[in-house]
Amino acid sequence: MIKRLYLAILFTALGAGIAGAQQFPLMNMVADRVIQKYQQANCEELWKHKGEKTAEEKNLIEMLRSDPQMRTAFINKVAAPIANKMFECGMLP
Repeated sequence: MIKRLYLAILFTALGAGIAGAQQFPLMNMVADRVIQKYQQANCEELWKHKGEKTAEEKNLIEMLRSDPQMRTAFINKVAAPIANKMFECGMLP
């Protein structure tokens, strides 16, 4: 019974991620770039540029603020890779 519940949750989460990627192709491309930026940066670079935002990033933030569905899809995609890198760099407890 518990196995079925876990599988149902997993498939629901995967389905939501896939639906978000298909529904927002531009957001998906930007999310991939954000993930790549964090994965390729070393910890020193991340600490140095913490809080700095490019014009493109500011536009993305405004877009995400105005569209809750897109924001959810974006966060679902980038949260784990970014959090892992930040943890590795001592930016998270």
